[in-house]
Amino acid sequence: MLPSTELLAVATITILAVISPGPDFAMVTRNSYISGRRTGLLCALGIALGVQVHVAYTMFGVTLLIAHAHALLGAIKLLGAGYLIWIGFQTLRNRTPLTVDTSAAPAISGAAALRMGFLTNALNPKTTLFVVSTYTQVVNVHTPLPVQFGYGLFMSVAHWAWFSLVAWAFGSAALRTAMLRRQRLLDRLIGSTLCGLGVALGVSNLG
Repeated sequence: MLPSTELLAVATITILAVISPGPDFAMVTRNSYISGRRTGLLCALGIALGVQVHVAYTMFGVTLLIAHAHALLGAIKLLGAGYLIWIGFQTLRNRTPLTVDTSAAPAISGAAALRMGFLTNALNPKTTLFVVSTYTQVVNVHTPLPVQFGYGLFMSVAHWAWFSLVAWAFGSAALRTAMLRRQRLLDRLIGSTLCGLGVALGVSNLG
């Protein structure tokens, strides 16, 4: 594959993977509407950092990963499913009334928001499959290492840019005010979505 064609393929696959709705989107939406734009942006940064976990073990241990793929993906799948269900359950049982005064956002520390984004992505085996398949099926083995690292950086930047946009939108004062007026409905919707994604992940066949 020509370098320009390879770059286009990596970019296209990455963008399509990023904008596909999933756990990352649900988590950023949840944190942005509940706690504001800053929290959503930090969650987006955590997601971008989580991508680097997948890039790192793919770059440095593809042979080991493939040899133990079933057991490794199974463990990641169960951890990720459990985490999503736990966050979803916490959202469903939330009974704290949220004020429509968006300047008085519930306290979620920056570290907690970053950690939530990081764990949501790092424990998502679908991201594992996306990164591994891209590097093993699209990227040529003779592609220089700096270029391969560049692809990994692009994957993170793409995730950060998209989910920062999501956080910016759902963290806007006007939209948050409208959403907070429907807190119970949104808690049920987002909580059920996270639980559903967790269950679907837990019973999915990753090959």
